[in-house]
Amino acid sequence: MSTTGATADPLAALGSLPGVAESVESVRKAVDRVYGHRVMRRRSNEITSEAALRGARGSAALSGADWALEEVRRRTDFSGDGDARVMGAALRLTAEAGQLLSIWRQSPLRVLARLHLVAAATSGDEVGRPRRAGEPVDEPLVELRLPDADEVHGRLDGLSELIIAGSSAPALVTAAVVHGELLALRPFTSHNGLVARTAERIVLVGSGLDPKSVCPAEVGHAELGRAAYLAALEGYVSGTPEGMAAWIAHCGRAVELGARESTAVCEALQRGAA
Repeated sequence: MSTTGATADPLAALGSLPGVAESVESVRKAVDRVYGHRVMRRRSNEITSEAALRGARGSAALSGADWALEEVRRRTDFSGDGDARVMGAALRLTAEAGQLLSIWRQSPLRVLARLHLVAAATSGDEVGRPRRAGEPVDEPLVELRLPDADEVHGRLDGLSELIIAGSSAPALVTAAVVHGELLALRPFTSHNGLVARTAERIVLVGSGLDPKSVCPAEVGHAELGRAAYLAALEGYVSGTPEGMAAWIAHCGRAVELGARESTAVCEALQRGAA
């Protein structure tokens, strides 16, 4: 992340980029709308559960397993083909995220290792740790330059230090940087996209922006489409102010769409249609 070390609080500095304040405010309004819905006051657990399912479906779609929501509901076995395993990993990560909120601010690297372990669901030596020199990365949908292992370790340490130190940056900015940095680095040998999007969720929930986890950004990322997602990620990787601002705005729009999705669920519940 090119801004690291530029100021005492580089994440806060990103908040002053053109258009970022507007994105932050737009996200806040979208989140307030869903939290203010009358159904949320009575049936928030149902909304949270539905948001988790839809978020997992959206994250899996961005990793190549684009299933209909009803297919995700119907299936009980996710150990079959590659797409089924991706969907299973996304569902496991969504369930695990809530258990890691209290650990994130003290030990983000420990959380990331746990997320990879949960996603991979295997016991190989490469699971649950950053990749080493020469180890391949299975992330075919992200075709950006792959940083070498030394760069990965250094930048992960830098990201961890920023999270532990805390920042006055809005939650959206921090979440976008965590998400973008993990996708740029692809620190694990597999499941990096799923882990990155789960980490984004952890930041949004743990920051208090979305404490009940009812605004699944993964839904919005999927709705905006893989091409737009990867184009925005290229902006982040460029490190330019314009590129960083565009990535943060893209993540903000994804959160807004996730909030809109849960608002629609609230409306359906209110009508007795769901």
